[in-house]
Amino acid sequence: MIGTIELRRDFFKEQATVLFTNNEFAVTLFRYPSGIEAIELTNSRGNMVVLPYQGQIIWDLVFDNVDLKMKNMFSQPKHAAEIVDTYGCFAFHSGLLSNGCPGPEDTHVLHGEMACANMDKAWLNITENSVEICGSTEYVKGFGHHYLAKPSVLMKAEQSYIETKMTVKNLSGNEMPLQYMFHTNYAYLANGVMTQNIPDSTFSLRESIPDHVKPTKKWLEFNEKIKQGQETLHTLERSDLYDPEIVFFADRLNQYQQNAEFEITSPEGTAFFTTFSTEEFNYATRWLLYNEDQQVGAFVLPATCRPEGFLAAEKSGSLLNLSPGEEKTFKVITGKK
Repeated sequence: MIGTIELRRDFFKEQATVLFTNNEFAVTLFRYPSGIEAIELTNSRGNMVVLPYQGQIIWDLVFDNVDLKMKNMFSQPKHAAEIVDTYGCFAFHSGLLSNGCPGPEDTHVLHGEMACANMDKAWLNITENSVEICGSTEYVKGFGHHYLAKPSVLMKAEQSYIETKMTVKNLSGNEMPLQYMFHTNYAYLANGVMTQNIPDSTFSLRESIPDHVKPTKKWLEFNEKIKQGQETLHTLERSDLYDPEIVFFADRLNQYQQNAEFEITSPEGTAFFTTFSTEEFNYATRWLLYNEDQQVGAFVLPATCRPEGFLAAEKSGSLLNLSPGEEKTFKVITGKK
């Protein structure tokens, strides 16, 4: 079968249902005990679980028997208005009117309204060599903004990576602000080495401290050494120092490369990668955290601005704006090498 399959919520049952299968792919629909609908997409290299009606969150991603997702505290996705209440996923769409950690004077939720958006539609595009999970949601507020968001994620035959897209169209008669980050929560690779095709010097340590970060004396001392150039963090070899989180920013990537390429490689040879256009994503964040409950080595988060909230982006001049009827598309390729 080649074509498009429209999905309805009543297709998703507590008992898993195989919707499509061939020699390379299997598409299975199911519902978690929490009531969240899910699609499991499998190819010959691994499998992915997507939540088609909750922001099209990518909940799980496994290739070649390697789990790409961070260690977390969630056994299943939860109904949530903001991502922090269901933070057990591999990736989510952060934004779109506001993004990141809100500053003291911001009024938006952590990582914006899109992360857990209640999607209007979901469908599959199937070809001989790929299966794509697609969705759309219309955001509209009386006396406010109005847009159409269409995320998608594609898995190819015999490949150990995925391609994600986010298309945003301003449906209002007024200019609309836009902030977007494809927020991957990669597994922590002990002693993994992080590399990229932009200079190491591009990265700078985050100096602001969000409300959820509770500094310790040891953490503050380590951060100060990084600022002074006495320490570097290219290898994940000091996990005792990554709690609370260590965050780096890289700005205006288009001055270095047209296409950014980031990798992390473990001593055993496991390698994760992410590539994207710097015309679409001119900023990147690196997020590292290690404790008993959560362990993450997010070696790159592609974004249109730093994830420090709406007002910070507006002040820095990195806030994008869509004119009436304007549309933008963002693409990321990420997975296991």
